[in-house]
Amino acid sequence: MSTVLQLAKRFREVLLDGLWIANTNFKDQLKDITWEQAVTQIGSLNTIAMLTFHIDYYIAGLINVFEGGGLEIRDQYSFDLPPVESQEQWEVLLNKLLSDAERFAVLLEQMPDAKMNEPFVDEKYGSYLRNIDGMIEHCYYHLGQITLIRKLLN
Repeated sequence: MSTVLQLAKRFREVLLDGLWIANTNFKDQLKDITWEQAVTQIGSLNTIAMLTFHIDYYIAGLINVFEGGGLEIRDQYSFDLPPVESQEQWEVLLNKLLSDAERFAVLLEQMPDAKMNEPFVDEKYGSYLRNIDGMIEHCYYHLGQITLIRKLLN
């Protein structure tokens, strides 16, 4: 299997349909969350809604690069979640994450393997491979947080 197909498979595992590493994924963890649960603050932890926004912020930013745009995301804005005040707003946020995740995987599958060794936007960011691997690891990190927050809410 090519490198890009392996990466796309790993990306889908953590976001959409996998059980291999964490025995769960974002879609599974978020499917039954109500908007009230999503915005419930536990101590100083980020909310589930905030973590959902945060991960989608980075996915959408990388999609922009994959589609030929610039790297326009900035860490300082990655938690700037607009208020979520209804089930409909929560579902919009959740559906955006899932849609962007599938778009990311499809765009990744269309890349040639050789692209993985090219600089990502600027050499200071490393290669495409480093950034995609980093995105997958970042997703697993926050998936673990969401899983724990769900347990605390129940």
